[in-house]
Amino acid sequence: MPLSDRPAVTIGLGAGLITRTCQNKAMPVAGYVLLIVFIASLIRSTFGFGEALVAVPLLALIVPINVAAPLAVLLSIVIAAIIVAQDWRHIHLGSSLWLLLPTFAGIPLGVLLLRSSHPFAVKAALGCIILLFSAYSLFGNSLPEVHGESRGPLLACGFLAGVMGGAYGMNGPPLVIYGAMRRWSPQHFRATLQGYFLPASIVGAAGFQIAGLWTHAVTHLFLISAPAAVLATLLGRVVNRRLRGDLLLRIVHACLFVVGAVLLVQAIHRT
Repeated sequence: MPLSDRPAVTIGLGAGLITRTCQNKAMPVAGYVLLIVFIASLIRSTFGFGEALVAVPLLALIVPINVAAPLAVLLSIVIAAIIVAQDWRHIHLGSSLWLLLPTFAGIPLGVLLLRSSHPFAVKAALGCIILLFSAYSLFGNSLPEVHGESRGPLLACGFLAGVMGGAYGMNGPPLVIYGAMRRWSPQHFRATLQGYFLPASIVGAAGFQIAGLWTHAVTHLFLISAPAAVLATLLGRVVNRRLRGDLLLRIVHACLFVVGAVLLVQAIHRT
């Protein structure tokens, strides 16, 4: 299905190879996927979140979003499992549990959105979400501080995370907002989110399977990109221990702002 007037996207499942045709040159998408997965996984391992925010919109530029979102969830399971095995002592189990419960209620609603008969509307919504989140991260004021495990913010952020996880494979933005309100340290933030992401991603993957969205294309891309995710996750732990300041994170959000704008323009152009 073409996602814009110039690049044409073709999915060839018979040979197990997904290719992109751009200006009459066949270019393997597998290499593009590997690069995006490596960068996204490095960001997730370094900061504790963000791989889907990078991977899903960039992959959605060349493959259908109902392939990009399940792929992001499968990779999230791999990344979270590695980080939990490394840093399980730093996980705040109470916060993880109270974020998970409403997430399970939100995932089915998100999956229904992903199966919508209006894919470009879903893509436009994704672009808007990324634009708003990136703009707030770059220019917004500090969020109010939440003391202790207040049930209201936990339930609201968990439910929104479930909806976004089911629809786009990206639970992160509501969780980042909650962590910012709790004023978690970077180490606490990174570890606790993995205690959330691991079970949430497993349930999300099961939801995609039940909905018929875990296709051969998703499996193929996952198998070829999982090694890149593992390598980036191990490297990210090293970077996390040496990283100082928030310059890199601001650069990431600036790039996401551009990606969100591109997705929104594409969706408007195709409707």
